[in-house]
Amino acid sequence: MKWFHKLIATSLGVGYSPIAPGTCGAIIGAIFYYLAFYLAENSSFEFSQIHLLAAIIVFTGLGILSTKELESEWGHDPSKVVMDETVGLWITMLFIPFHWKYLLAGLILFRIFDIRKPLGIKKIEKFPHGFGVMGDDILAGIYSCIILHALVYFQIF
Repeated sequence: MKWFHKLIATSLGVGYSPIAPGTCGAIIGAIFYYLAFYLAENSSFEFSQIHLLAAIIVFTGLGILSTKELESEWGHDPSKVVMDETVGLWITMLFIPFHWKYLLAGLILFRIFDIRKPLGIKKIEKFPHGFGVMGDDILAGIYSCIILHALVYFQIF
């Protein structure tokens, strides 16, 4: 069962990247997001914002569980665990119109909040087990989502 937790925690192995695993985790989230919405627009495949919200809930739960299960082997908040970045990117994109420029802006915003950890994000990181690992990126995603909504609403780009 450890293999399953490793697969989830590393976002299908992306977390093993020797270069910028967190950014890679956010990028794989962007790729999954783009493919899901692109396929929904260009085929009979259905994917909506409600499906995205469901994916966020499911993978947040799996990320918390998997991180907790791997903590004894990998320690607290190892760089290999990137499901938090994947979910954080999805949160950033919630209810944003599907367009590559919004996805790129969301990715940049999310990584800024995730790396800099302002506005209480750093405090959440200290929560035990998988809650801190997932929680700081959830809050970074929420902040990024709010700013991205404002940018889209005011047609900044």
